[in-house]
Amino acid sequence: MSFPPDSPLVARVVASPNREARVDVAKPDILLLHYTGMATTQAALERLCNPKARVSSHYLVFEDGEIVQLVPESERAYHAGESSWEGTTDINSRSIGIEIGNQGHDAGSPGYPEPQVAAVIALCRDIVARWQIEAHHVLAHADVAPARKRDPGETFPWARLAAAGVGLWIAPEPVTAGAALRRGDAGEDVARLQRALAQFGYGVVATGTHDAATAEAVTAFQRHFRPACVDGIADGSTMRALEKVVEKKQE
Repeated sequence: MSFPPDSPLVARVVASPNREARVDVAKPDILLLHYTGMATTQAALERLCNPKARVSSHYLVFEDGEIVQLVPESERAYHAGESSWEGTTDINSRSIGIEIGNQGHDAGSPGYPEPQVAAVIALCRDIVARWQIEAHHVLAHADVAPARKRDPGETFPWARLAAAGVGLWIAPEPVTAGAALRRGDAGEDVARLQRALAQFGYGVVATGTHDAATAEAVTAFQRHFRPACVDGIADGSTMRALEKVVEKKQE
């Protein structure tokens, strides 16, 4: 177990063979949250331990709150895939990954049950404290891979985690009508949006053209910080929320 002796957490250990040494990092500095997106969490556990699947995570949290540890935190698990954050691409080496049992968007984005949320919060608090992971490095899989991933989705209770001392959060900005930046737009306003996305960590280049990568990053940001409307359009409320998040990161 990776938990210290005085930790109140208990995890069942199911060792996954899908692991290796971390590469060129002294310690993990990102906590990355996922949903399993499978019919059952037990099926997800089996896949995360299947050497042919070549996927794994450090932890898996069942709906009833049971925590299973698959890979020691000292090692690199295979959970982030093709991804980037703050200009680096080996997110697996930089991160600790938690898979959360949930069927995901394809099943209508079910909510996360209370015992599971409580267990995720306790686990995250423990990890963040031990590794001194900064609030702006508690991220969604969708944040680091916005072109491929949507998890843990709009129903994930980021505000609950932040209230417990895990992650960066702002009160969601209300969705309002008005000027907005859309795919295909160009100009300095688009470049300003792209610079702000990059400042937070998204892999966006300030070209001044609202391209696919920009729309995907906006969508991921909305899933995390403005879940009431996830459409990839940078309206006023999205821009205000992004500015506040960047300010909080820089504090």
